[in-house]
Amino acid sequence: MLSKEEIINNIINKYHGLVVRQNWGETGIFYNPENKLKKGIYLLTFKEKDGANDKSSNLNRDNTFRLNLGISNETFINLFGKIPSRPSAGNIINMGYDFSVINEIIPHPVYGWMNWVCVINPTNRTFEKLVSLIDEGYKLALKKYENKKENRCVN
Repeated sequence: MLSKEEIINNIINKYHGLVVRQNWGETGIFYNPENKLKKGIYLLTFKEKDGANDKSSNLNRDNTFRLNLGISNETFINLFGKIPSRPSAGNIINMGYDFSVINEIIPHPVYGWMNWVCVINPTNRTFEKLVSLIDEGYKLALKKYENKKENRCVN
């Protein structure tokens, strides 16, 4: 298993313009070159404990964290067959996954409807499978950043 810190260092060293922030009890990696936006654009997050609306991953286990990452609609559908419906508040998506499984790339239990994927305690081998998804997430963050920056300049 890779540690959260090893993954963060790997990502920060590979991609330009990232910042690490604590947000809502999670560690987030945001694209925000020169800190032009208040927070930046999410690239990925690390969740280390269950929350009121997100208990399905059983993150309260010792030495357990979940890496969460947004990808494109197309890639999500290629991986999982469909985009799930948005769950009602406090519930999880309905896709038939065991969201507590370790070291498997699966839809995010709450934000799968937004094309987010996750993996609990990835090994080196699983992280290598994530690299292309992280590359895609980074490209999406760049586009979102430019759009948000342009909108801020117009308003």
